[in-house]
Amino acid sequence: MRIIAHRVATAGPGDVSGLAALLDAGELRADEILAVIGKTEGNGGVNDFTRELATRALGDLLAPRLECAPEAIEERIVLSFSGGTEGVVSPHLLILSRRGAALAAPRTPKRLAIATGHTRALEPREIGYRPMMEETARVVRELMRELAVDDPSDVHLVQIKGAIPGYDETQRVPAEAEGRPLRCDMVGSRAASALGVGIALGEIDDAAAGDDAVCRDWSLFSTRASVSAKPGLPRSEITLFANSAWWDGDLVIEHGVMRDIIDLDAIRDVLARLGLTAPGQLAPEQTARLVGIFAKSDADPRHRIRGRRHTMWTDADISDMRYSRCVVSALLAGVTGETAVYVSTRAEHHGPLGGGPVAMIARVDA
Repeated sequence: MRIIAHRVATAGPGDVSGLAALLDAGELRADEILAVIGKTEGNGGVNDFTRELATRALGDLLAPRLECAPEAIEERIVLSFSGGTEGVVSPHLLILSRRGAALAAPRTPKRLAIATGHTRALEPREIGYRPMMEETARVVRELMRELAVDDPSDVHLVQIKGAIPGYDETQRVPAEAEGRPLRCDMVGSRAASALGVGIALGEIDDAAAGDDAVCRDWSLFSTRASVSAKPGLPRSEITLFANSAWWDGDLVIEHGVMRDIIDLDAIRDVLARLGLTAPGQLAPEQTARLVGIFAKSDADPRHRIRGRRHTMWTDADISDMRYSRCVVSALLAGVTGETAVYVSTRAEHHGPLGGGPVAMIARVDA
């Protein structure tokens, strides 16, 4: 069993010609695809329709090949898009597929393994609270078992599209009367999902992650969660990336955590663990080994970076999200020489406050 990765550039949010070419050439089969993760040139906000356009285009492409309705594609394949390609970021799709049979015996060194799953359907009152954390943690542990990953340190990225089920506004009143106001929004979904990942991987003390900790106790965070959230989604979609002794192939993954959005050393540390070191920017042959580059970013809400004031939260002309995505993307591209990077905001309980996780997939050096 091995993971096959293809990265293709896109000419627009609805451009799936690169994937179509791979399918037509026989380099990839539709029934092998586990997930498609991409960056689209939207604003990354609630009204960013580029993500929906990309999802629809992929549904239209894959449905005939999988003999199902376009709207059923997301039941079979995780489609995860992050809007916002500010600065040097190149819009792209990363197509991850699984091929082959399970190994008869474990191997060393370990290789990249990926599994996908879903939480159960969540109620609006559960979003942003313990039930969402517990359900997220349950699925993460289940996916680890599926990949035969016993050591949580072998998990390097948990990509989640967090649930935000629809609800009637009249539900707010009884929820507030019970002292549990609705958190059924992007913030609550991202935060509780990230805490759930941290609980599953042993990064967070389960007993400490109560309802009151959400978006309050910033000492609790995961270094491997990457959560976006989708309004109208009834259940969370989870993709787990790990290195497993029971998987083959030529890909590996590593991760680290940026303490702030200018933490160059954290990026270099991840590259070093992948065997990619250089005094400056990576050489072209080193860059070519990188398959996927992921990060979460946030403008520090304390309005400080290393003791100096920043204005990302007070500049009315440009969203703080677009600022932080641009900074982290430029830092990653500058070091790696690769502009097809996946940087997502916001980062509640993703790494320390003002920082965030970073993960990279690379081909092993032949």
